[in-house]
Amino acid sequence: MPPFKDHFSGHATLYRDARPLPPADWFAWLAGQAPDTTLAWDAGCGNGQASLGLAAHFERVVATDPSTTQIAQASAHPAIDYRVEPAEQSSLAAGSVSLVSVSQALHWFDLDAFHAQVRRVAKRGALLAVSAYGNCSVDRTVDAVEWKLYADTLGGDWPPERALVDSGYQGLAFPFDPVSAPSFAMHAEWNLAQFLAYLRSWSATQRHLKRTGIDPVEAATPALADAWGEPGRVRTVRWPFFTRVGRL
Repeated sequence: MPPFKDHFSGHATLYRDARPLPPADWFAWLAGQAPDTTLAWDAGCGNGQASLGLAAHFERVVATDPSTTQIAQASAHPAIDYRVEPAEQSSLAAGSVSLVSVSQALHWFDLDAFHAQVRRVAKRGALLAVSAYGNCSVDRTVDAVEWKLYADTLGGDWPPERALVDSGYQGLAFPFDPVSAPSFAMHAEWNLAQFLAYLRSWSATQRHLKRTGIDPVEAATPALADAWGEPGRVRTVRWPFFTRVGRL
């Protein structure tokens, strides 16, 4: 198996502190659809934002990521067992898992190898639930400045897998019996500093900084500040949240 594509270990702390959380009702819905709530696997967990959401509903959560640095930043929880390992090579026992969850990570996986692991570890009737979120939105004025940063300044710095997220994972193989899921709203209430931190957590931002020596978010901050208004003003930031759910 080729080495995993590590785009976040270099700024794992920023990623942990600046990224939005998946909708809490998403995890509650998954728990209600799974055959039971004994064990969930959070594959490609990063530093565990989704793992904590799963732990609110499942007795045990095994959260795995190939990045030692990301796992080191994860928040401890008595129900979560963090393991440094790729999703394509799981240490979970065969037929042991009620839910396999992947949050904002499927586009990094070797899908054939991962799907083989899902089939191996899942118990009968278990779910595979995939979720991701696209580019954010605040209002037309802020969005215009943010889009210039996202698409123009950083367009060449995004890894090619980002296009899969922007497309809502359309075209990715998903060879499981589909389960219809309701829509879920993903949002955060942030001031300007929190919004800027999120923009700095982008892999493209860090790649641009490393490549050019220029912080693209700092360069865009005056225009973003003008669009935002009072820096301490808390505004709603929204993301399109899309899901795919299948049953084994």
